[in-house]
Amino acid sequence: MSAPSRTDEALREQLIELLQSGHAHITLEQAVKNFPHDKLGLRPPGAPHSAWELLEHMRIAQNDILRFSQSAAYVSPKWPEGYWPESPAPKSKQEWNESVHAFREDLAAFAALLRDPAHDLYKRIPWGDGQTLLREALLAADHNAYHLGQLILVRRLLGALD
Repeated sequence: MSAPSRTDEALREQLIELLQSGHAHITLEQAVKNFPHDKLGLRPPGAPHSAWELLEHMRIAQNDILRFSQSAAYVSPKWPEGYWPESPAPKSKQEWNESVHAFREDLAAFAALLRDPAHDLYKRIPWGDGQTLLREALLAADHNAYHLGQLILVRRLLGALD
């Protein structure tokens, strides 16, 4: 394989920025900072999900996109129930913190995958049905931005913004 072009390197770094930095969107760190533990499992009136449900859904979906991008042996959770937690509330503050940590770890792993020039951004993933690594990175960024916005709305409706 030939060395990546400057354009390819720039695109890879922009994708990582899109996944990690927020810019026009809020970051995970901003969304979860000092979230009151007693409100993690509450669904505001008219809202379909609690903060816990949104965080876990984001974690599960991002992990699914990452693992799919890495391996043909990976099997996705059953749709849709496998992508949402069973309870609207975490069992403990520790479970919430573990979910945040896992989200961060998968985000870092996705960045590492994108930085690796051995992984062609444009080549179809052999075990997929037309997906490319570029498409999967954009999907993860889009999905995260959408649900981070929902998480902030839940915070606002619960009166839990700093």
